[in-house]
Amino acid sequence: MDYPIRFTPFLRPMVWGGRRLADALGKSLPTAEPYGESWEISDHPVHDSVVASGPLKGRTLRDLMASERTALLGPSANQAVFPLLVKFLDACDRLSVQVHPDDDKAPRLWPGEGGKTEAWFVLAAARGSHIYAGLQPGVGERELRAALQAGTVSRCLHQFEPRAGDCVFLPAGTVHAVGGGVLLVEVQQTSDATLRLFDWNRRDAQGKARTLHIEEGLACIKWDSGPVEPVRVPWPANTRHRQVLVHCPFFELDFIRDGASFAIGGRGHAQILSVLAGSARLTSPAGEESLAVGRTWLLPAAMPTIEVRPISALAILLCTVPV
Repeated sequence: MDYPIRFTPFLRPMVWGGRRLADALGKSLPTAEPYGESWEISDHPVHDSVVASGPLKGRTLRDLMASERTALLGPSANQAVFPLLVKFLDACDRLSVQVHPDDDKAPRLWPGEGGKTEAWFVLAAARGSHIYAGLQPGVGERELRAALQAGTVSRCLHQFEPRAGDCVFLPAGTVHAVGGGVLLVEVQQTSDATLRLFDWNRRDAQGKARTLHIEEGLACIKWDSGPVEPVRVPWPANTRHRQVLVHCPFFELDFIRDGASFAIGGRGHAQILSVLAGSARLTSPAGEESLAVGRTWLLPAAMPTIEVRPISALAILLCTVPV
């Protein structure tokens, strides 16, 4: 457990997806249908990530959590499940208006799942696209119920036109949605508890609407949280830039752009590195790795400090699992 671990992506077709996971991020999509998600690191029952290369090739994250948990997580090794799930999302069409429960409400509202606080980092956004994040001031349960019945939910939601370099932090209990035309990275607690409030009256090829969870969703909304504004980083930019994007009990998220060599790892905490732009090489006890856009690595807590050598101006997200 002394070198970066890369897993085979788990690619999920979605009604709202597209083809940019292949076109922009180099994923090999197995069929011609629209794909919405690439799960990069997952210890969730929906998918158990499989190591793609190196001495651990073929082993699963669940297996590593069972046999190498301390080396993997360090001081966070008291957690039975790897605490974070990382995805790339291609929201070609609008995602449903949804909300996620917190750790306290999840066992009652979605048995078998935990809470889901998450953050998005926007890689690309079409002109006129939208992100909906939080309720407008003055919107309470009565107003939102009426809007759900009338199909006018978007009027209740704070919205903005995203651009590449935006980071949106969504604590559990925040109503949110992604408008069409947005490519992003998502970092979240390991949970698939998604409570849909509204799906834009969308129906599948058989004329069937997706299941909604209105009462459960209303029960987990944090009504006083208000609008969510993005944290923005310079994008594109060729100058060195480092910025803390999120600091919460579940993860810390940093943006790093650098054209010169720099060190990562060796902090005694598990970290996750996702490449947003540029390319680089890194050397570890297992040999050299090539960093390319759209790839993600798990840096075990036991891994020593290693050097990243950018080939072109490199931009990464570095997510740290706190104690």
